[in-house]
Amino acid sequence: MTEIVFDHEDFDFETMEEELKADEQCQRLLQQFYIWLQQSDLTPEHASELAYSADYYLRDYVIDFLQRNALRPQAGQVHYFAGNWYITRTLEPEMAVLARHLEAIAALYRFMHALQLISPEQLDQVQQETADLEYYQQRVASFLALAGEGYEAWDRACQLEN
Repeated sequence: MTEIVFDHEDFDFETMEEELKADEQCQRLLQQFYIWLQQSDLTPEHASELAYSADYYLRDYVIDFLQRNALRPQAGQVHYFAGNWYITRTLEPEMAVLARHLEAIAALYRFMHALQLISPEQLDQVQQETADLEYYQQRVASFLALAGEGYEAWDRACQLEN
């Protein structure tokens, strides 16, 4: 399979039609990512798990929820995904699943950096945000322990910055 070249502008969107095209580009990017993972000596099962998690992050969170260009990660984007969005949109959030998502996100951005789609600074930012497992474990545990009126304070403790 020949490698597909990606342009940042192909991931920009304002209309529903443009969003669908950006989503198609994400699918192509994720197919290349899956191949890259397999070439990195991962088992097909592990590569598939990571590609699935990266798909969930990119298409459900970045494109659909954030309405952002997938190739332009912003500081705090991964932090909010792991510290709030995943937790509140999962029936029974588990740290093991979240850790797999974070592993996939880190690998996805390493792949994007290898293709020169993101800068070293963007990669460093993402790597820092994916590495804070203790914080995310605390967020999952405190969410599962919520009672009564505690949700609003919990939610405010991890906000997405614009």
